[in-house]
Amino acid sequence: MKVALIQTSSQEDKAANLAAIEALIEQAVAEERPELVALPEVWVHQGLSAEGKQAAAETLPDGEAYQRLQRLARRHRIVLHGGSLIERAGEQLYNTTVVFDPEGRELARYRKLHRFDITTPDGREFCESATFGRGEEVVTYAVPGARIGCTICYDLRFPELFRRLADAGADLMLVPAAFTLQTGKDHWEVLLRARAIETQCFVLAPAQWGPYADGRRACYGHSLVVDPWGHVLARAPDRVGYVAARLDLAEIGRVRGRMPIAAHRVL
Repeated sequence: MKVALIQTSSQEDKAANLAAIEALIEQAVAEERPELVALPEVWVHQGLSAEGKQAAAETLPDGEAYQRLQRLARRHRIVLHGGSLIERAGEQLYNTTVVFDPEGRELARYRKLHRFDITTPDGREFCESATFGRGEEVVTYAVPGARIGCTICYDLRFPELFRRLADAGADLMLVPAAFTLQTGKDHWEVLLRARAIETQCFVLAPAQWGPYADGRRACYGHSLVVDPWGHVLARAPDRVGYVAARLDLAEIGRVRGRMPIAAHRVL
């Protein structure tokens, strides 16, 4: 399976973000011909104000970003894992992944389970729960030859979610993210490789990169593709663009055969 992970630097202008993502998908498809393209977290809008998030939110399936992704999946005949956008459901907002098949049909919808409510080492506060509701479902979906598990960003720190996804048959884990620069430089790669080793799955992590919100915050970037043994197959440089890799799905069975963790579990 050929995959491409989009790395972007979204700002507060939704129209500009939509145009930037479409151009990056077009470039990745033209140059790499991937079967699956994955986007980062909150690519539709990345800012600090609750008002900005409210303005960028959309109901599904009639939202502008949703329908654009649908058209792109259909035009390029790809599975398009839509990172996450801001979903409005009644009075509540959610940080939500949508996935489309090559016909443009919705394959999966996942609302982020774990909300990012922390103070980073530099003293900056994040409180995702002040804006977003919490999802309630563990979500996987099938593509030819594999099953994919859905997570978003802060979910990465909760191995029990990845175990649930593996138990549900996942072969690949998607981790679209907007990891902070402060936490990303110390934890991003370590956690992604650990989740791959623990579950013996490929882990695909498309990320936001660079400064946003008038330079007051920054994302770490370094989009990664990790194999089931924990090796990094591909890494994005420090810029907007994409990274591509070809996955040997047979490697999942080989790794699980050499190290039969599932057969040895007692808890």
